[in-house]
Amino acid sequence: MATRKSVDEYLQRCTEALEYAQEQYEIGARQEHYNETEYTNALQKLENAVNDINHLSLSANDQQQDQLYRMRLQLQSLQNNMILKGSGER
Repeated sequence: MATRKSVDEYLQRCTEALEYAQEQYEIGARQEHYNETEYTNALQKLENAVNDINHLSLSANDQQQDQLYRMRLQLQSLQNNMILKGSGER
């Protein structure tokens, strides 16, 4: 079973990944072109966070699974928006 501390720490790391990706998304939205490396890095962090959540969910209790599920939805929503924005500019 996942410990409460490990889930809380992981959710904090996910929040940091979300904030970083949101910043890169906003920079890309303001500019004609965006920093490709940073944007791609942000997308990779989101993907890694989603994969880690899926793995951590396997050992989480019901309440933790709910928290992880909600975080995964946020991560995937931003990830999808970033992919759609990126593909629209090509």
